[in-house]
Amino acid sequence: MIVTKIDTFGGHRDCVYALTPGTDPGTFYSAGGDGLVVRWQLGKPDQGELLAKLPASLYSVTLQPDTAQLWLGQNYDGVHLIDPVQKRELNSLKLTSSAIFAIDFYKNDAFVALGDGVVAVIDTEHMAVRRHLKAATQAARCLAINPVERELAVGYSDNSVRIFSLTTLDLIRTIPAHTNSVFALTYSPDYRFLLTGSRDAHLKVWDVEKGYTLHQDIVAHLFTINRIAYSPNGQLVATGSMDKSIKLWDAETFRLLKVVDRARHAGHGTSVNTVCWLDDQTLLSGSDDRTISVWSVQKAQVT
Repeated sequence: MIVTKIDTFGGHRDCVYALTPGTDPGTFYSAGGDGLVVRWQLGKPDQGELLAKLPASLYSVTLQPDTAQLWLGQNYDGVHLIDPVQKRELNSLKLTSSAIFAIDFYKNDAFVALGDGVVAVIDTEHMAVRRHLKAATQAARCLAINPVERELAVGYSDNSVRIFSLTTLDLIRTIPAHTNSVFALTYSPDYRFLLTGSRDAHLKVWDVEKGYTLHQDIVAHLFTINRIAYSPNGQLVATGSMDKSIKLWDAETFRLLKVVDRARHAGHGTSVNTVCWLDDQTLLSGSDDRTISVWSVQKAQVT
């Protein structure tokens, strides 16, 4: 595995917490502690386009698949819908006095993970809250949708993962997953596995088809795992950590393939808060150092 740093995007005035791909090839959006939402184009690190500036930090920015609108989670306030083409706000919903950690979508619903332990279910057509899923007293930190099983996985600061039915919104299962807060989770592209990452630095793999039994438990990092992301072709898994490193894993065996850090790759000098794939060979990372790094990920040639 050959990993090369090909660019650095700077311009944020505070930690970068969120990255999401745009609809056009090579475009992506970033947001962070400065409340700025910026559109970028690969190869043009000095030409970031400011889309919005909110008066509080942003942990979550997500592109709604069917509308291509940006949903922004403004901490201690609510959600804002932005048209990234016209650069204007389309709608907003006062939602919470807590932090907003994650936003995800299923059909006409948006799911919003809140710092008070609630997952708010929002009707996206009418921009109205239709349900509060209150299953914990500590923060809901991360979300993942499984459309095959029609399930929603939520990671919490009480060390647990809870599985909800997307049909009834009922709580189906509680998994005592980690020994510390669950900060990251994602389903595999074939939805056979759920991957979870925690402040305990473990990466765990759960077998969905066997009732979420533990498939693998990997001591993956030195400190908190902040984000887990599959490459679009499903062959690689990237993890970003508070230990300042990015690690790349084989998605079939979960064997460690590469460590990307400051010493070996001129990586980040502070916590890696998020990782995001633009394509099978292009990985983005955002950090407390206020920068976004662009990485070329190539398979080594066998001779």
